[in-house]
Amino acid sequence: MVKLFKKSTLAVTAAVMALSLAACGTKANENTQGGATPAPSAATPAPAGLKGEIKIDGSSTVFPISQAVAEEFMKKNKDVKITVGESGSGNGAKKLIAGEIDIADMSRKFKKEELDELKTKQSTEAFEMPVALDGITVVVNKKNTFAKDMTVEELKKIWNKDSKLKKWNEVRPEWPDKEIKLYGPGTASGTFEFFTEAINGKAKESRADYTASEDDNVLVKGVAGDEFALGYFGFSYYKENEDKLNAVSIKKDANAPAVAPTHETIEKMTYAPLSRYIFVYPTKKAIDQPHIKEFLKYYNSAEGMKLVEAVKYIKLPQDVLNKNLELLK
Repeated sequence: MVKLFKKSTLAVTAAVMALSLAACGTKANENTQGGATPAPSAATPAPAGLKGEIKIDGSSTVFPISQAVAEEFMKKNKDVKITVGESGSGNGAKKLIAGEIDIADMSRKFKKEELDELKTKQSTEAFEMPVALDGITVVVNKKNTFAKDMTVEELKKIWNKDSKLKKWNEVRPEWPDKEIKLYGPGTASGTFEFFTEAINGKAKESRADYTASEDDNVLVKGVAGDEFALGYFGFSYYKENEDKLNAVSIKKDANAPAVAPTHETIEKMTYAPLSRYIFVYPTKKAIDQPHIKEFLKYYNSAEGMKLVEAVKYIKLPQDVLNKNLELLK
């Protein structure tokens, strides 16, 4: 299937090039305040002779990261085969519970009832590992020059379960008397759950009369093709398509400053309430297999974090990486 933006080819190629360039230099990374940040420990060489399969599925938001890490890991370990799907966080959770995959990509946390079901059906548990920081980005068409910022309440007015709002001038009287075409993730998406809870006050409560897709590329194409469209998805997909889209700055209320989604505002979580961690969830059974444990170590290594940044996400703080690596010991 041809996509508007194929992460697994374009972004991963860029990620690999970024790694190669980084290997040639020794310049220290700088944090947002201008000082040097401690880099994650370099990945220790994987044991020789790693062999096996790794099956990953779930969030389309996490997909670009897992795909990039998988492709690099397979280059270093020729006898390890990794497949990465993007069926949505909810479906990723279901597949992990059914024993169909080893790792679930999730743009939301696992629910207690899901963890309980996993333990009952598979006699194992899942470990939560943040892999990056992300900011759900509200986007409009490039020709839209009026909706530069919106309040949380205005977004709720558009997206809440009982909303009958149809036109832009129903949001603000000075905006055009034009119908809003809405695009957003499907109900299996962790992004859908996070956004609806953050904006509407309750997860999964949303108006249903919008174009929904688990494939963020479909949403990008929809908003890019309609002058009066509005949609939302992960920051990485916006950054890869910002020549076609405008990001809407968010205001907590009418008197608050408008905050745009940027690397800095997401890292500091001042882009509120739409900044978040995104995750992978491996099972204990999976971690007990050497090739999967080494893959997850690589995911949390310095090279892994460079791949996170290469596909336009924000890398983890060192203390979070350390906690992930402790889980693998």
